[in-house]
This record gives sequence, structure tokens and C-alpha cells, in this order.
Amino acid sequence: MIDVYLLSGFLGSGKTSLLLNLIAQLKEAGKKPAILMNEFGSISIDSDSVASKEDDIPLKELLNGCICCTGSEKTEAQLQGLLEENDDIDVILIETTGAAHPVEALDAVYSPLFAERLQIKGIVTVADAKRWLEREKMSPQVRSLFMEQIRHAHILLANKTDLLSDSEVATVSMEISNFNSMAPLIQTKNSNISFSFIEEILKDTANPKQESIVSGRNLPLASKLITFDQPVDKEEFEEWVKSLPDTVYRMKGYVPVKGIVTPYLFQYAYGMVNWLPEYVKMEPKLVIIGEGISQIEYVE
Repeated sequence: MIDVYLLSGFLGSGKTSLLLNLIAQLKEAGKKPAILMNEFGSISIDSDSVASKEDDIPLKELLNGCICCTGSEKTEAQLQGLLEENDDIDVILIETTGAAHPVEALDAVYSPLFAERLQIKGIVTVADAKRWLEREKMSPQVRSLFMEQIRHAHILLANKTDLLSDSEVATVSMEISNFNSMAPLIQTKNSNISFSFIEEILKDTANPKQESIVSGRNLPLASKLITFDQPVDKEEFEEWVKSLPDTVYRMKGYVPVKGIVTPYLFQYAYGMVNWLPEYVKMEPKLVIIGEGISQIEYVE
């Protein structure tokens, strides 16, 4: 399986610098990375800059939107393109737009198409240390996103510490560590961090018996793959969905239905189900995302 690392952080925090640093380290270690980048607008500024410096690295981009549940189809298509066009990828680095919520970004990558090919290792969030000190100047909505990106990190970079005094750096470090006590906090300049350190910290997520993504609130979000040996009765399947606990937050995949040649694309979120016809025969797989879902099974 290919390891996937998600790079999160607010606009201008230093994610692209982190991306370039990690690419250089991976290449030096003899590994081949592939990149998926998302731009907030319609112009590929960051991805163009990466492409110009790393023309030998496979790169896909998403414009005008975010890597989230609403844009998951585009994300899946780009990831599939990376995998089909390159059979020697060792690591995939995903840089989200600064306006993306990291958990929504993870949601898009948890596709049944890649359940047996990609291993999501975790979220590395770059926090602008100066912006943290001035966060009260942000609008409530923007500040909320800024804080959520930090809250859900598995590793945190307090970046641009060279722009602060020693006392300010100490304040930022203490406050961010208190806000997300689960993630190691590294003080950085130009988002410089060792990839081997990231790899070591997140190595436990590779354990298939504990596929948990632990947020800053210490709430385990896990994914579970369900496969189908035979078609299901649509109404009975929906009754099963209704019986699931409230801690199931998201389901998506391809469900074979009796009397239908190709499986339906099935999606579930916030108690709502959605069936969409699929005209290509896809593998009958369903990914469930939530808390305490290890015992969930579908039995006719």
C-alpha cells in the first residue's frame, strides 16, 4: 500500500514550503513521491511553482474548490490518474487549500476505489505562529476554520517562529500545545522538518487492526471496508442503514442491487442516503467512517 500524508494549514501558512522540503528529502532517500495539490482559485500558482522545480515528480491539481466531500469525485479522479499513470509511487503528498477543513479532506481520500491501495498516515498542519497571536483579528468564521485545522492535526508545525521574539515563541508554543495536546508541536522556519520524524510519529497508523485517525479532541475516527458477495435488496439495505448508530458519520461506495446490472454509487451523511446509477461495473465495496464502528457488518 502507498502511504498518504495530508498537509493542512491556513492560507499562507507555509504548506507549499513544507511540500517542497518533503519532496527533496524523499528524493534524496531514493523514494518517488507523487503530489496532489488544491488551489483555492482558478489559477494554479502553487502547483505551477512546484511543477517548475520538480518536473520529474507526478503532480495532479484541483482548481476552484476544496478537497472535501463536495469535491470528492474530482479528487478520486485525480488520485486514480496518479496511480494509473505511475506504477512506482512510494508516497503521496496531498496539499489542501488553506480554506479546507482537514477532516473533510480526509473524507474525500477515503474512497472505496483506493481502500486496498492507499494507507492514510495522518494530517501534518502548518500553523502560522504570528497569525496565531493575532487570531482575534480574524472574522469568527475564518478563525473557526483556522482553529479546526490545528485541532485535528496529528503533527503541528509552529511556523515562521523567526518572525517572533523568544517570549512570543514561548507563548505560541504553550497555547497551541494546550489547544491540541495530542499532536507533537515543532517550531519551524520555512516549514523545515525531517520527513523521517513525521514517518516515525505516524507509523502506528499503518497497523490494520487500528485504522484510527485521532483528532485533537481524542475522538477516534476509523474507516471500515465492507465488500458484497451478492446483490442486496434495496429496501432491506436502507433499513440496515437506519439501524446503524449515530456515530457513523459517512458511508460511500458501490452497492450491488438485485435486478440491476451494475452497482449503484451509494452515499450516506447526516442520516441522508443517496443512490446514483453507475454505468460502469465497479467493485462492490463500501467504506464506513465513524467512531466505534469495528463491529459493524452487513448481514442479509
